[in-house]
Amino acid sequence: MASTSVSRIVPASPDHVWRLVGGFGSLPDWLPFIPSSTLEDGGRTRRLGDREGQTIVERLIAFDDEARSYSYSILEAPFPVTDYLSTLRVWAIAGDDAVSEVQWSGRFTPRDVPDADVVALFTGIYSDGLDSLRTALG
Repeated sequence: MASTSVSRIVPASPDHVWRLVGGFGSLPDWLPFIPSSTLEDGGRTRRLGDREGQTIVERLIAFDDEARSYSYSILEAPFPVTDYLSTLRVWAIAGDDAVSEVQWSGRFTPRDVPDADVVALFTGIYSDGLDSLRTALG
């Protein structure tokens, strides 16, 4: 099993950031390479469309509004992994209510590719995504 984690300090309060990222169907609101998200199965599954027209289906595994985090697995995707579990989390920064730390992490089993290749793939996705979030927050 391989894993990666990326975090960014963003210029907004934890509650403000969570209102933007905390909805399981909200990726298109801040992640430009995912322009569509359709919730299914009572909001527990999301069907994402990327800019290349590919579909990614993910399942909500855990949601904690108070802790500002959710975890999800991939059901279908063009990625060479199995057993994917990812968590998006928003942390308060002690002593500064105007900024937050956002962490996006995942663990997975690479399928027919070197671990380092898949770690680099998801590190890039998480990094680009959190950079887009920082831009969206100003």
